[in-house]
Amino acid sequence: MLSETVPRIAVNGVQVGYRGVGKGLPLLVLNGFAATSADWDPSFIDKLASSNDLILLDHRGIGNSTDDGKPFDIAQLANDAAHVIEALGFKCTSVLGWSMGGFVAQTLAVQHPDRVDKLVLLSTDPGGAGADLASTAVWSQLIDTTGTPHEQARRLLSLLFPCDVAESFYREYGDIVAAARARLSPELKKRQAAAMDAWHRNGIGNRLRDISTPVLIASGTEDVVVPASNGLKLVNAIPGAWLAQFPRAGHAFMAQYPRQLADLINGFLTLR
Repeated sequence: MLSETVPRIAVNGVQVGYRGVGKGLPLLVLNGFAATSADWDPSFIDKLASSNDLILLDHRGIGNSTDDGKPFDIAQLANDAAHVIEALGFKCTSVLGWSMGGFVAQTLAVQHPDRVDKLVLLSTDPGGAGADLASTAVWSQLIDTTGTPHEQARRLLSLLFPCDVAESFYREYGDIVAAARARLSPELKKRQAAAMDAWHRNGIGNRLRDISTPVLIASGTEDVVVPASNGLKLVNAIPGAWLAQFPRAGHAFMAQYPRQLADLINGFLTLR
């Protein structure tokens, strides 16, 4: 990993933390539910950082960001991101969002179009009634905070990857994931889950045609958390969007295809 810093920016009553790493044009990177800027696959981030100046954001209340204890929605997280872009002195940046981070990225592109150069959406959905949702069983596992950190880690990895590779990821990364789960606030997870519930009631699916920036959408074909059919919904709704689907890959497919996905993103971002 390249050299990093962990500063904070005052935003709407909280301090939003981020890590800066890499070189090149700026790319704001937004992680998903209950995940921090430190939880990305290192190989994926290193490859992205070889061509981009990454701004790896922690959503309010998680990682290096502080919290005011109040409920928030996806629009609030998008406003936080817009303030960070402004505070860093960028007129606009490209934005990458995974899963819940993709909800934030879409909202940022719709509500602050002047702040977004290009948009990369990974394993995400358009929200609202048009989104295809995970099964009740998968959703219940995703938000479950019971058990030891290692039990939580095994349960999470079984959702993020197909069953034939989930166990190998647990053997390699189970201790790291368990340590991260032990630091999580169950109450913060509930507020993030509430924000995602609201997104699936009133997301911006009906405003996706307003997005005029270039968009790359990518997903794993075996995703059980955000079904891959959502990629088709997004590419059909966003004018000129590109879609890539990775075979035999789950929700966290960037850890299965780190170099291939990063190369695809880097190539997309260099197109002018």
